[in-house]
Amino acid sequence: MHPNWFVGLPVAAGAWYEALPPPPAEVRLFAATDLHATVAFLGAVEESAARRAFALAVTWPTGPLDVRLAGLRALGNRRKPSALSVMLGEGAEAVAEGIAALRDDMLATAGARPDSRPPLPHVTLARIGRRADARERKAALAWAEAIDLGAPAVRLDRIALYTWSADRRARLFDLVAERPLEGA
Repeated sequence: MHPNWFVGLPVAAGAWYEALPPPPAEVRLFAATDLHATVAFLGAVEESAARRAFALAVTWPTGPLDVRLAGLRALGNRRKPSALSVMLGEGAEAVAEGIAALRDDMLATAGARPDSRPPLPHVTLARIGRRADARERKAALAWAEAIDLGAPAVRLDRIALYTWSADRRARLFDLVAERPLEGA
């Protein structure tokens, strides 16, 4: 398995996460340590390239951010979404501005593919299995739609470099390096 690298803002799993109902069989709920808002997806680059890109994290334009989580949304292909994600509500604009300030330079520094999409601050909570049939996919979407998080507050105070976990049964990602958000 080739490593995938990305930079993200770790999100602490609070009472809102603990209160999530068990997902349907074809939905994999992320481990609490896997929760993050992606800043830049670097992909299958060398570790040294990922670390060079992460060195740019010192230019994050703000200090810590207090945000509110909003509703769940299915992301990915419109007909076959793969990710069930919590959108950021209050504070999303500041996070989007931070992503816009760093993402292009991080991707270029790592030699990764450019990303022309506008930043979409979100935290993926779960993934729908690739082999899910139409019935299972419908159950996954119904599970997500039934969840009301109640707009919990979350403090984003770190930026981190992640890669795939060696043991993906326990968790999907390993946090490799991190630094506090201090602003540029």
